[in-house]
Amino acid sequence: MPARKNLSQKIVVLILLLSFVISACQPGAEETTEPAVSSTWTPNPAFTPTPSPARILNVCLGEAPNTLYPLGVPNAAARSVLAAIYDGPFDVVGYEYQAVILEKVPSRADGSAQVNSITVSEGDTVLDADGNLTLLETGTRVRPAGCRSGDCAIVFDGKSPISMDQMFVEFKMKPGLLWSDGTPVTADDSVYAYILARDDETPGSKFIFDRTQSYEAADETTIQWWGMPGFVDPTFYTNFWMPLPQRIWDQFSAAELQTADLSSRAPMGFGPYAMKEWNGDTLHLVKNPYYFRSAEGLPKFDELIFRVVPNADAAMSALIEGRCDLIDSTVTLDAHVSLLREMDNKGQLQVYFGETPTIEWLTFGITPAAYDNGYTAGLDRPDFFGDARTRQAVAYCLDRQKVVENVLYNLVPVPDTYISAAHPLHTTEVKAYSYDPAAGMQLLDNIGWRDHDNDPFTPRHAQGVDRVQNGTELTLTYLTTQAAQRRQVADILSQSLRECGIGVNVMHVSQLDFYAEGPGGPLFGRNFDVAVYAMATLSAQPPCLRFTIPEIPTAENNWVGTNLGGYRNPSFDAACTTARLSLPDEAAYVENFHLTQTLFAQEMPAIPLYNRIETAAARFDFCNFSLDPTAASDLYAIETFDYGAACLP
Repeated sequence: MPARKNLSQKIVVLILLLSFVISACQPGAEETTEPAVSSTWTPNPAFTPTPSPARILNVCLGEAPNTLYPLGVPNAAARSVLAAIYDGPFDVVGYEYQAVILEKVPSRADGSAQVNSITVSEGDTVLDADGNLTLLETGTRVRPAGCRSGDCAIVFDGKSPISMDQMFVEFKMKPGLLWSDGTPVTADDSVYAYILARDDETPGSKFIFDRTQSYEAADETTIQWWGMPGFVDPTFYTNFWMPLPQRIWDQFSAAELQTADLSSRAPMGFGPYAMKEWNGDTLHLVKNPYYFRSAEGLPKFDELIFRVVPNADAAMSALIEGRCDLIDSTVTLDAHVSLLREMDNKGQLQVYFGETPTIEWLTFGITPAAYDNGYTAGLDRPDFFGDARTRQAVAYCLDRQKVVENVLYNLVPVPDTYISAAHPLHTTEVKAYSYDPAAGMQLLDNIGWRDHDNDPFTPRHAQGVDRVQNGTELTLTYLTTQAAQRRQVADILSQSLRECGIGVNVMHVSQLDFYAEGPGGPLFGRNFDVAVYAMATLSAQPPCLRFTIPEIPTAENNWVGTNLGGYRNPSFDAACTTARLSLPDEAAYVENFHLTQTLFAQEMPAIPLYNRIETAAARFDFCNFSLDPTAASDLYAIETFDYGAACLP
C-alpha cells in the first residue's frame, strides 16, 4: 500500500505539471487557467462593510458547445449549457418522466390523455396496419378502433365507413413562467417551437410531425395535441415542444436561427441562469432573477462559468486547484478512473460513474448485401451465420465478463438483451449466454464445425454445415475502428474466440472508412463477417425497430438503416410493431416488448458486449449531482447544485 500511495501522489504531481505545460503551450490558455474569482477581490475602504462575494460555480466541459440553439442538434457540451438556460420541460430520471414546467405529466388515468374513436373515409390521411402514413383508399389495410395487432386489422373496401383510434393529449404549463427578461412564457411560444421544429430547414426527424394532426394553444398556458387517425403513440406524454421566445426570434427564418447569434450563442431562456457572455473557451452565465423556482432559493449560485478544457489532465488539474468545481462527462476521464477512485476514497474529491444507454455491439453479417440477389455457393462468402446456433456458439465463446472487468473496471454488468437491465421494460426471462467455451464448442460440433486436427486453438473446418462447402475454415474477420478501447476489447474477445476453434482476423480501420455510406462502406454496405460498433438508445421505448426488416440498408432505401447485419424475422417484426402501436397501460405493450427480447436472445442477431460508462468528478464538498443514463444532460438538476457547508454532514 505505501508504494501505491507514493505512486498515486507522483501521478497527481505529474498531472499538475502536465497541466502547467499544456496551459503554457496552448493558445488562449490564459482564459482557462485564470482563477474565475480573481476579479471579485477588490480592496474596500476602511470600516466599510464587506459585501458578500458572489457565489460562483465553475464547470469544466470537454468540448466547446457546437450551438446553443435548442433545435440545432446541440452536442453534449451544448446540452450541459442549455440545461442552465432552460429547465425541462421534462426531466427524465431513472427512465421516468417528471414534469418541470408543466403541472403534470399527462396520463390516461386523469383524462389529460385520451383515445377516441373517429370515423374516417376515402382520401383521409391515416396510419395503416404497419404504422405507415398513407391516404385511405380501396385495399388499404388498417387497424380499426381498439385493434392493437395485425390479427385484427381490416381492409378498406372503398365505401364502408371505418372507425379508427385518434389520440388527444392536453398539456398545462405552470402559471407565472417568465422569460429571463421578465415577460411571460405562453402556450403560443410552445406552438412557435413546434412550427420551427417541423420546418424542413430545421434538422431532425419529422416522424412525430408527420403523425400530428394538430398542435394548438387552447389558452395562455394550455396546449392540445391531436394525432393522426390510427396513430396510437405510447410516448404521447412527450409530445410537447419546449417554448422558444417567439417575440424575440420571429424576425428570423428557421434556417437563419441555426446561426444567428441571438439564438445560437445567447438564447433567451426561462431556466435558472441567463447567458451573459461567450468569450472563446469560457461561457459566463448569471442567475436569472425571474426563474420560477427562485422563491425556493434556487439556483444556489450567483454566477455560472463553463470552461472548455478538452484535455483530461488539464481538467483534473483545474479540479485539484479549485478552478473547476465539477468536471462533467464530456471530459474523457477513462484513463484516470483508478486515480479518481483512490482520491474519492481519501475524501479528496468525488467521482461519479454512470451506465449509459449506449451499447457496444458485436453484429453478425447474417445476410451480406451480396446475398440480396440470391446465395451462390463458392462465389459468395460462406453462410457462416445463417444457422442461429452458430451465433449462439459465438456468444458462449466471447469472454465479455473479462472485458467488463479489465476494460470497464467492473462498473457495468454484461447485458443479456438489446436494452439495459435497468430499463423498466427489461425482462430476465431470456436465454443468457455467460462465458462457457465448452457449451460453445459443443454447439459448433453439433452444427458440423469440426476440430479436424484435435487442436482447439486452430480454426475448425466445415463438415456437413448447411450452405458452407466442406473443408471451409471457420475464420472470421473482426472489423472495428482504431479507438484505444476497441483495441483492448478486440484483443480479449479474439483470444477467447480462438480458444473455441474460431479463427479471427482483427481489422482496425478509420472511422471514415468504417462508417462510409453503402454500398462501398463495409458497415452500411453490409460487407463484413462481424463488426463492433456502438448504438445509443435515445427513447424511453426499447429500440426493437432497429432490428426489423425495413431497417436493413439496401439499394432500394439508399443504404440507410440500423439493421446492419441483415437479420430477418417476421415474428420479431410483428411483436415490435404491436408493442410500438400499443399504450403503456395495455397488456400488449409489455407482453410484446418482452417477446422481442425473448426472440432476440434466441436468435442472437447481434451480441451486446457492454453498456458504455460515463465518468464525472467534483470537489469533495459538492452535492445534489448524479449521473443518470436517461437524462438529456449531466446537469439536468443544475439549479440544485451546491458546495460547502450545506453539503457536509
